[in-house]
Amino acid sequence: MPSTVRTPEVGEPLDPLPKEFAAFMRPELPGLMKEIRIEVTRAYPVYGRLLDGPNADAIRQGVEQALSAFVDRVADPGRNSVLRDELLRKFGRVEAYEGRELDTLQGAYRLGARIALRRAKAVGRQYNLSPTVILAFADALFAYVEELEAVSREGYLEVQSRASTEVSALRRQLLHLILAAPPLPQSTVSGLCEAAAWPLPATATLVALRSPAPDHLEAALAGDVLADLDIPQPHLLVPGELTAERRTMLDAALAGAHAVAGLTVPLAQAADSIRWARRVLQLIDEGVVPDAPLVRCEDHMVTLWLLSDPALVGHLAARELAPLDTVPANRRERLVETLRVHVSTRAPAEQVGEILGVHAQTVRYRLRNLDSRLGDRLADPDHRFALEAALRFLHLRGRDGEE
Repeated sequence: MPSTVRTPEVGEPLDPLPKEFAAFMRPELPGLMKEIRIEVTRAYPVYGRLLDGPNADAIRQGVEQALSAFVDRVADPGRNSVLRDELLRKFGRVEAYEGRELDTLQGAYRLGARIALRRAKAVGRQYNLSPTVILAFADALFAYVEELEAVSREGYLEVQSRASTEVSALRRQLLHLILAAPPLPQSTVSGLCEAAAWPLPATATLVALRSPAPDHLEAALAGDVLADLDIPQPHLLVPGELTAERRTMLDAALAGAHAVAGLTVPLAQAADSIRWARRVLQLIDEGVVPDAPLVRCEDHMVTLWLLSDPALVGHLAARELAPLDTVPANRRERLVETLRVHVSTRAPAEQVGEILGVHAQTVRYRLRNLDSRLGDRLADPDHRFALEAALRFLHLRGRDGEE
């Protein structure tokens, strides 16, 4: 069989292999696939990681197609293998995305062929096949491996040949579509990731930046970070969590510019992550959240929650503190602040007094006053929770609850 890539429609016959040989090999395929997976991942641990990642299904399907297409061609030399070819090209693209040379993939193919030949020899002994048939099988098998390598090389070179400007534009488009509402189907996103030479992550962390973004920023980012910087609300998508290594990269790339990292979320929830990050950026500008080079939403989740709908929580505060409406403003302010510290700390009067800078006896007097006005609200778990949320909200907003 020639070592060049065959046409997509018609395969080269594997003479002199008898067509009946396919019937002997086909029952062996499930066990052969399992054996190949074990030995290839042992020899090439990187493929063990890929088999647990987002491309796992495509890889398993590709291996299955590569094996079954060989047996199919023995049974029917005119059988096409369009699906096999597309999956093998994807193997090549994955190698390019991961930054490996093709030697690793070629080594895995050849190891798989040796395992298949070992299995074929056992089948030959079982069915008393002649040594000539097994030798013909070996020749056909290794010629077939060269064909697999050639098809995978097409996908590899396809990625390498793309201009960096094209990939950059595709990645900006991909980032825009990831953040679209409603989220795109997973299959669509996977196809776009392949076109943009960007391995699809299971989770991502979105980062909101102040405009304008620094000119040097994009060049200083890791290669798998998506960025859209020439817009009124520039942002980044960092695959996975913000590990210590990722934070070091961002700190160096930001170089003095300030940013907010959203929560790490499944990719389908990326729009939520950037929305939270932008909200924290706004709260920094309002003086509610302290500024820093890289602020994390994870450290301000309660604040985000309480200030996500200020009007609604304002009505909650008004309802829970309604018994204090008849108290003069200055006195009411002192009572509300005492109640906030008492409810949030569960501390004795002496400690509350230290926090407020007043005598413990003053605290006790205020608490008795509050108890007489709020009554069962302080004892009821639901009201107490609502009251604590309202008090925290008022404290964050720097208000005493009066309109």
